[in-house]
Amino acid sequence: MTSSIHAETTIQPAGSPSIAPKTGRLDGVDLARALAVLGMFVSHTGPALVLSGLGRKAGAPAHFLGAVSDGHASILFATLAGVSLALLTGGSRPHHGVARRRDRARIAVRAAILFVLGMALAQISTEVIVILSFYALCFLLALPLLRVPPRFLAVLAAAWAVAGPVVSFFVRREVEGSEGTGGGALMFRDLTSLPDAGSGLLRLVLDGTYPVMTWMPFVLAGLAVGRLDLRSTTIRLRLLAAGVALAVAGSGGSWLALHAFGGLAALQPKLDFMRPVAAGLTMDPLELMQTSNLGTVPTDTPANLLLDGPHSGTPFEIVGSAGCALAVLALCLLVGDRFRTLLAPLTAVGALSLTAYTAQVVALRFLPSEKAMAAHPWVPLLGFVLGAVAFCGLWRRFLGRGPLERLMHWASTRASAALARGASGQDSREEPRGCPEGRREAFWHGPGTRQ
Repeated sequence: MTSSIHAETTIQPAGSPSIAPKTGRLDGVDLARALAVLGMFVSHTGPALVLSGLGRKAGAPAHFLGAVSDGHASILFATLAGVSLALLTGGSRPHHGVARRRDRARIAVRAAILFVLGMALAQISTEVIVILSFYALCFLLALPLLRVPPRFLAVLAAAWAVAGPVVSFFVRREVEGSEGTGGGALMFRDLTSLPDAGSGLLRLVLDGTYPVMTWMPFVLAGLAVGRLDLRSTTIRLRLLAAGVALAVAGSGGSWLALHAFGGLAALQPKLDFMRPVAAGLTMDPLELMQTSNLGTVPTDTPANLLLDGPHSGTPFEIVGSAGCALAVLALCLLVGDRFRTLLAPLTAVGALSLTAYTAQVVALRFLPSEKAMAAHPWVPLLGFVLGAVAFCGLWRRFLGRGPLERLMHWASTRASAALARGASGQDSREEPRGCPEGRREAFWHGPGTRQ
């Protein structure tokens, strides 16, 4: 991590034109991360959610905002985590030798901290299914792949996106039968007995809200993207085109599978069963089915894998949502450099994303009742958004690295230095050659800050 507010891995040009300086932090990555944070706020405190708790319908703007953020914000987080892992380890020129060993140690230490923090937040949260422990496991699984070329990473991500949900479906069918799963995250109380620990591990890998079996493709895709020259305008435009194409393929493929190739016929008994409930909610049965998942689809019929709803964990959702994440990242990279000063308060939220996310989870415990919030359903969301932008903007401007980001940086750099010293026999204060401290990327869990 660094002492510069824009410090990030230097991404060397690959012969393509670029619109940004060759050094410094990629503001577009922070901007995309900020959008993910604010999308989480919408998912947790948006007016559509507030009113739905009382059986009331929100207006068109609130409904649209909720639909855009639901599922997509967390997937954008996961994809950006992969990007940042790549940037932390050298970007388009991956680190080698001692530098790579230190990178791996730092990532492993951060993953351990995130895992514990995630369980702690899940223990106190009644409103949010905390994602940090799932992320931590994904980071550990990514460690052996830090040397893999981006083309192979992209192929691996694509294969995993298709095969992972299918494998998950049939494994869960054997383990759980045909019952649906309830999602959830890992908590400290899951470690109080061996059976509970086994259920917690199953939740992390297979049937939680963000199971590694179906979320690893996002991290792999981000890791592949982070190995590219993200300062190149050509790369950014290609990334935008690829993202749009994947989004269309995911959503369009699901529509064709359901409406043109018999998917709806296979799901018709379930749709008929859900029709009375859907009518009471003034929803179409298929719409209700698409929005009723918590990380995976039920295992009663393989036709469920043809859906693409949020948190369904199907191949179509993974491909489509990954495409949306890549398109958003590309747009943010294009916009972030051109309007750096104007967007500074917003990018600060991305730079302090761990602090903002954690503060939100804690603050949700102190919100008034749903009935009280329903009187002014936009107030909670606006309060969180304006509060985060103001706090993060001022903190980053005057104090640099965020409070939790400071803690993450301090713990990971010292622990990794000790581990690297033991492995290499070199002084822990010696900086790896070709990786000056002022050029390291600060990924989501500990963004760099001071300018």
